[in-house]
Amino acid sequence: MMPLARIDALSKRFGPGCPRCAEATGPEQETNRCPHCGTVMACHEVSFELFPNEVLGVVGESGSGKSTLVRLLHFEWEASAGSFTLMRRPELAQVAGLFANGAEVSGNLLCQGQFRQRQLRNALMGIVYQNPYLGLRMNISAGGNIAERLLGAGWRHIGRMRARAAELLEKTEVPVDRMDEPPRNFSGGMQQRVQIAKALSNKPLLLFLDEVTTGLDLSVQAKVLDLIRQLRDELRLSLLVVSHDLGVIRLLCQRTMVMKHGRVVEYGLTDQILQDPQHRYTQLLVNSQL
Repeated sequence: MMPLARIDALSKRFGPGCPRCAEATGPEQETNRCPHCGTVMACHEVSFELFPNEVLGVVGESGSGKSTLVRLLHFEWEASAGSFTLMRRPELAQVAGLFANGAEVSGNLLCQGQFRQRQLRNALMGIVYQNPYLGLRMNISAGGNIAERLLGAGWRHIGRMRARAAELLEKTEVPVDRMDEPPRNFSGGMQQRVQIAKALSNKPLLLFLDEVTTGLDLSVQAKVLDLIRQLRDELRLSLLVVSHDLGVIRLLCQRTMVMKHGRVVEYGLTDQILQDPQHRYTQLLVNSQL
């Protein structure tokens, strides 16, 4: 099967960089900060493929680079190096100019201008953040938050946007009669469900979930995860799930990448990684959580 997306040697550094940054940072050095120039290597040469209808997990401790990876792929931060390409699929025919002259592979999306990246993000992607305040306008109604996303995707008919918002809130188990209330009135779990509804509003092919259950009560976590599983099966999305919780990764993901200090240290089938981890850092994670 052809992948939907291919990421190759994706890197992000914060600082001027020097010729010794790569060798002076990483899991073996136990740091992502270069001792020679002070540059932080947040991600270094991360490569993977994401397949249609697949859930790929990214796991690691704080500072491992997993959230940086999401910000780069969602075009929120500019990458220092690397490529992000899409393979031709019928679902991508809606995006004009994505494949030049009948090519089977798009150009490097990381090299597109900001306006073009915004178009691609609105057409193809959705994201749910750990902190709902990053993904929602708390003083605007839940329905208004969804409508804002639809406007970015080219919707203009108010009645249809309102109907779409009601449909998504019902699907994500948010009472439709609260559609006109601002998310600041909602519980943390309900705010996350509104975020999910907003992220799904443009029917994305790629959905990024960044620590969506962190900070929620266990019972609320279970409900949110059950909702994500239902939506995954119903909508056949490709998901990139970032978490430090191996229980979340085991529940949702077919394949998993383990990151430490900006590098991928292990990559493979989730069951295989959790049952027979090869890298000592993965072994430590598994032994401490499962």
